[in-house]
Amino acid sequence: MRALSRVFRGKYLTALQGAYAQGHLQCAGSTAPLVDGRPFQHFLAPLWQQPWVVYAKPPFASAQHVMSYLGRYTHRVALSNDRLVALRDGQVRFRWRARRHRNRPRVMTLAAEECIRRFLLHVFPAGFMRIRHYGVLGNRCRTPQQATCRRLFAQPALPVLPRESAATVLRRLTGIDIACCPQGHQGRLVAIATLYPLGPPGRASETARPP
Repeated sequence: MRALSRVFRGKYLTALQGAYAQGHLQCAGSTAPLVDGRPFQHFLAPLWQQPWVVYAKPPFASAQHVMSYLGRYTHRVALSNDRLVALRDGQVRFRWRARRHRNRPRVMTLAAEECIRRFLLHVFPAGFMRIRHYGVLGNRCRTPQQATCRRLFAQPALPVLPRESAATVLRRLTGIDIACCPQGHQGRLVAIATLYPLGPPGRASETARPP
């Protein structure tokens, strides 16, 4: 990790110097004095002595471990239903495991408001994603870079498949028809109303209401 710290520091600062020399950096606001070369070099000098903090850990043992980890990470919520024990008098009781005590199961009791507050800490704000691709799979450059990779490796372009609805794809892959009544398994489910989200308590969001 010490070696990685020095390598990352050297590569980053060298690339920063190169970008500055080629005029790719725009210095404005509090960094405006760095437009001149000498102040910029004075700014970089102490950074070469600053130790960088890096983190490294052993890789996954196999592809199965990777898929198992991602499955738990993308499809698990902060508090699953099977961990809930009781809800009485505004108090929520749920099971948890104490890592400091060899993962022994225990039961915690919280006020309902506090339980909801802690649960919402695990809800991502709008625009955030659990898994973000980078490199050739990054959302901003995926289409042109994948086309370039296929051209460089002399690979044919992917066939254009017809667009399918989510219900059609699910029925084709799993045989489950989500438009069929799950109880009687007869007839078709029909949408009769759409419930739109409201705004903050006490004031409905005008943009969220149906026209």
